Amino acid sequence: MIGVKFDSAMFAKEMEGLMEYSVGFLEGAKAGKNKLLEEIGKGVKEILAEFIDANARVSPNTMHHVYEWYQTGSPQARLFDIEYTVSSKNGLSLNSTFTQSLTVSKGSSTPFYNKANVMESGIGMVIRPRPGGVLVFEDNGETVYTKKPVSVQNPGGAEVQGSFKKVFDLFFQSYFSQSFLYSSGLAKHLSTPSSYNQNISSAKTGGKRAGYRVGYRWISSGSVNI
Repeated sequence: MIGVKFDSAMFAKEMEGLMEYSVGFLEGAKAGKNKLLEEIGKGVKEILAEFIDANARVSPNTMHHVYEWYQTGSPQARLFDIEYTVSSKNGLSLNSTFTQSLTVSKGSSTPFYNKANVMESGIGMVIRPRPGGVLVFEDNGETVYTKKPVSVQNPGGAEVQGSFKKVFDLFFQSYFSQSFLYSSGLAKHLSTPSSYNQNISSAKTGGKRAGYRVGYRWISSGSVNI
């Protein structure tokens, strides 16, 4: 006769410790989420700006309005800022605002006020000559002189209007999920929580508290490789 002595009380205790460890791990990961989102926000902010620069260099006719005159695609000439916010309620949010142009276009003597926003939004405008002066501009290859106000329905043209938003959205619709998550190492880190198994021995004695520490360290240690 073969018999096996099974300590059910010990087994139940270890199972309870493991369950508590698992619960603690999930709670720790949730608590450390904002720290990871901060890291992601920093990385995405930089990569997104570079993504916009690259698209501008490829298509300068549609993206010149969000850069200083004749410097399309240059990081030093951007007329946009990208900021991110992290909150427990909304997670990670990224937003962009336009800045004022300081350079002057050919044929002008003053910067184009609100250039990026006006062209991106397709806001119509009226240009008036200074008192006693005249407006001089090119129209279909001809130089025009006039003392009358000139109405411009869409300063940037149809191909410019909304182009910045399209590139901004394109980043998150395709590049972020198809390239950034993998090239940055985030996808691998989040899909392989190896620290859970590596520290599972502490579940017997540490329970939920040990799981919380491990979960927090795992999620908050995620880094973005740019």
